[in-house]
Amino acid sequence: MIEKRQFYINGAWVDPVAPRDHHVINPATEEPIAVISLGSAADAEKAILAARAAFPAWSATTVDERAAILEKIIALYGQRMGEIAEAISSEMGAPMWLATAAQAPSGVGHFMQALKALREFQWEHSRGNTRIQYEAIGVCSLITPWNWPMNQIACKVAPALAAGCTMVLKPSELAPLDAMIFAQIVHDAGVPPGVFNLVNGDGPGVGSTLSSHPEVDFVSFTGSTRAGVEVAKGAAPTVKRVAQELGGKSPNIVLDDADLQKAVSSGVMQVMMNSGQSCNAPTRMFVPKGRMEEAKAVAKAAAEATVVADPSGDGRFTIGPLANGRQFEKVQSLIEEGIKEGATLVAGGTGRPAGFNRGYFVRPTVFADATNEMTIAREEIFGPVLTMIPYETEEEAVRMANDTVYGLSGYVQSGDLERARKVARQIRAGMIHINGASTDQVAPFGGYKQSGNGREWGDFGLEEFLEVKAVMGYGPVAAE
Repeated sequence: MIEKRQFYINGAWVDPVAPRDHHVINPATEEPIAVISLGSAADAEKAILAARAAFPAWSATTVDERAAILEKIIALYGQRMGEIAEAISSEMGAPMWLATAAQAPSGVGHFMQALKALREFQWEHSRGNTRIQYEAIGVCSLITPWNWPMNQIACKVAPALAAGCTMVLKPSELAPLDAMIFAQIVHDAGVPPGVFNLVNGDGPGVGSTLSSHPEVDFVSFTGSTRAGVEVAKGAAPTVKRVAQELGGKSPNIVLDDADLQKAVSSGVMQVMMNSGQSCNAPTRMFVPKGRMEEAKAVAKAAAEATVVADPSGDGRFTIGPLANGRQFEKVQSLIEEGIKEGATLVAGGTGRPAGFNRGYFVRPTVFADATNEMTIAREEIFGPVLTMIPYETEEEAVRMANDTVYGLSGYVQSGDLERARKVARQIRAGMIHINGASTDQVAPFGGYKQSGNGREWGDFGLEEFLEVKAVMGYGPVAAE
């Protein structure tokens, strides 16, 4: 049993003010693998005040000084990549192939993009007699989820450091082990005390203080829309800036000229990846009504070819369990709801896959002949569940795609690129993928409507951590 009860505050590992044990559960076995302590408001305040004290000096560092720190973090991260992947796999159930190929590497990728953005960013420029200057926003609270834990940590911490901000990170208490390895990397890289702090805890115990404390200038939150609303409420009295990356119910419009075999099978695979626990997964597939039977057959074959396996194995392109018991119960109840509402169950269903009698494993599931009003088409299931919806016309498909409170991602499949581009322009979402295009770390990540506000990744992510100052009467500058 791993014991990691301390928090990283002001450059040192320190004991909690009032220890409260919490077991980290391996979702494949349902057995505890580690014990951490859940923090309190007192722990959060200690970390916030340490960040406040460190801000004047860190925000005054040069671009070169901050770049040197990022380079050290990148080098040290690379040395511990395998350890990070193992932690992610054991704490949230990602298969080792996925943890090694995507989950862990995504972290270092964000640091590399932040380093590039830091070096290329125009920190000052003139508009006539006025000088526009960008400055670090201040003390930042960073609250991250369990589904892509290191990805979300890095895409917040990297630009925060690059911008000259100080910060307190609260990782998910369900998947904290990779974050604690990361905190040691930051320490070993020579980040000054107080610049980066980590406090484990839950929303009521730590998250609420990080959202509401008057010494916090900015909150960057990734998680459910419900929790995001609470974060915004907590931040409102002090008028601090809040950036949120929240839920999604992303449409995947398969146009009538698409390669149906390719579009449907790849769409199923994208939903199943990470056991469906990706906020931007294309979980609503719109299919021409006249081709629904053909699409069902393709989707059934793709879902049944999806191998569910123990995440510690070496199998490629398998999926593991859901990350925790609460999510398992939610997904099971929503699959039941889809059956009750009358959608056609094409593959999967309730219960664990054959061969599993424990662990939070879910059968890869596909529903078809659904309507856009069904619960399985409205709610974010966050599991390996696809809902297929028929449409008559392109206009109807676009209308239904936009008929959701979410707006994180959208997907368009077509044999005509210009037609796909036209449809993409009509989808009300922050990110559109044409013909299976993968996510790009240089592109802005974020959504419309109840999928959040603000953008992460690359130079867009860096700007979230900056204030803009206009100095009027500055006068001419000899050379920019």
